[in-house]
Amino acid sequence: MTDSHAHSHFGDVAKQTTGRLALSLGLTLAFVIFEAAAGLFSNSLALLTDAAHNLTDVIALGLSWFAIRLTAQPANARQTYGYHRAGILVALVNSSTLVVIAIGIFVEAYHRFMSPSEVKAGILVGVGAVAFIINLVTALLVQKGSEHDLNLRSAFVHLMGDVLSTLGAVLAGVVIYFTGWDWLDPLVSVLIGAMILWGAWGILRETVDILLESTPRDVNIEAMVRDIKKIDGVLGVHDLHVWSITSGLRTMSAHILTADLPISMGAGIQAQVNELLAHEYNIAHATLQLECASCQPEGLYCCIEAGQAHVHEQM
Repeated sequence: MTDSHAHSHFGDVAKQTTGRLALSLGLTLAFVIFEAAAGLFSNSLALLTDAAHNLTDVIALGLSWFAIRLTAQPANARQTYGYHRAGILVALVNSSTLVVIAIGIFVEAYHRFMSPSEVKAGILVGVGAVAFIINLVTALLVQKGSEHDLNLRSAFVHLMGDVLSTLGAVLAGVVIYFTGWDWLDPLVSVLIGAMILWGAWGILRETVDILLESTPRDVNIEAMVRDIKKIDGVLGVHDLHVWSITSGLRTMSAHILTADLPISMGAGIQAQVNELLAHEYNIAHATLQLECASCQPEGLYCCIEAGQAHVHEQM
């Protein structure tokens, strides 16, 4: 597949995804207004917190929609890797927002525990049931592709948080209706906040790893080096860097030490290393520098600062 065909296919996928996100955004925005009014009328913290979370979903979906459209743009002289990191920045914003929401829910629930308020259970159950259906539909619209895209996953976690929160609100409303236990409303809110916080933490950790260009957690560097050294002609590996451009898109650079070989034989070694990296470590883009002599072959991880100092000394 040529680069133009690959980019065209990616553009078609992005167009379908942004269409689903736009539909989810419209449904969520319409329901936010309705649910907030119902929460105020019924004096239900569970509904109000769910409406607040739904409002952040509108923002999250809007950011995700924009990021996917931006990501579909081709690489250029200024953005040589393209705009893939835009989705990571959106995931960082979305996950950070989820943490803030969870903390806000905990604070408000504490106040409700200290000063309980009567909850109109009938409205809580009715609105919660409608919210559950709306949230489930929007979550399913966004789910496709979220397992490989951190941006979509952050939006999906936002929406699934709503699915769980509305389900909790409905169950709390049913129990309150028959028992009058109004304290269940803030209790459910605390449980919702805990689930939101748990989901946000996983996304936040992964986005920070990518932005810090950390080695992907499922890549064992020692095993990778051993596998590369098993290739005929490879004498050593150093100046090794493995990082992610975005979730599922990994890259690597390394110096491969070989004997003093013709270029044609070196190209064969490069091809074998690239095949190994793609099949065993899901690294589709690797920059390999072959060399027959190294000043420090035992240094697996090169000190970039030392290299910069050497350049400055020559200037």
